[in-house]
Amino acid sequence: MINLYTTQIETISIHRVGNKNKSEGVFLSEEPFALNDETTGLLKEYFFKPFREKEENYFHFYNEVDFEFNEIYNIVDTIFKDPNTLHENSKKVAAHLFDQSNHPHIKSGELYVTYLTDLMLDNVKVNAVGIFKSELKHDFLQFQENGANLDILVQQGININKLDKGCLIFNTEREAGYKVLSVDSNRYDAKYWLENFLDVEPLSDDNFKTKNYLKFCQNFAKDVVLPAEDKQQEVLFMNRAVNHFAKNDSFEETNFLNEVMENPELIPEFKHYKEEKGPKYSIEDVASFDIVNKAVSDARKKIKNVINLDTNIQIKLDFINPESAEKFVEKGWDEERQMYYYLVYFNKEQKS
Repeated sequence: MINLYTTQIETISIHRVGNKNKSEGVFLSEEPFALNDETTGLLKEYFFKPFREKEENYFHFYNEVDFEFNEIYNIVDTIFKDPNTLHENSKKVAAHLFDQSNHPHIKSGELYVTYLTDLMLDNVKVNAVGIFKSELKHDFLQFQENGANLDILVQQGININKLDKGCLIFNTEREAGYKVLSVDSNRYDAKYWLENFLDVEPLSDDNFKTKNYLKFCQNFAKDVVLPAEDKQQEVLFMNRAVNHFAKNDSFEETNFLNEVMENPELIPEFKHYKEEKGPKYSIEDVASFDIVNKAVSDARKKIKNVINLDTNIQIKLDFINPESAEKFVEKGWDEERQMYYYLVYFNKEQKS
């Protein structure tokens, strides 16, 4: 888990990178940018806000042969060994980004390369290199006194409430390709930032396994439990799955299936589905791992626990207490109306 509250920007270099396909070129600053209290505060909010709001999906640098062939890994590795080389190495980052900016959709923009200290990662203080890019420009109004009147000046600039692209590269796990967090607000060039520029792949840590196993379970519920049983059982299966993760510190697949799978006939179906779909979620060989609570909380927010009926009625089931849905909700068939029904038991209505 990351905490950026105490992070300091020690130095920053700013360049402009154009679209190579459009012959826009690169503008390289001769010196690092001189920070002051005002710009430091604004830049910290601009750079770090999306990482506080975004689900933490970690990556690491990747190369099929060796890390020496990964351009950004080598540059960052040099910076970590000697932070005083950041400015000269930031020019290499800009050149590499320019080489990858050859698709017509890729927009020119400002590139910021920073050396950061005092980040908290999993309660351990670490340093990092931050690489950020602003792309989309917005019109804004400035006002200027002109004698007895105010004139309107239309100018363009960046919206500091929305970073277009960025990554934090932590000075940890060097031998495994460092630990990397990335954000990308613009989806029109998805491969450009992660694959072409950074050349990273998802880090298969406990957070990754927790999140992806729950995603896999969600799709199993939709593809297998729902057709075999009904919507109520689909929702209840995911309730039990999430609660199993929430109350345990470690995951063991056999225990999980015995506790969560109320219909034993679905256990072979689950194993077959894992063989077929597991590689999509990188969990085909995963049977045990330490559970990350934040990943469970994030997953719980995204999983729908609502039964939508064709009579414009919704039944919302409680994720925290799934036994209520099993004890107090019954499904049946009304012969006279030729319709299904849900019978809900309760003592009194609760106030909103």
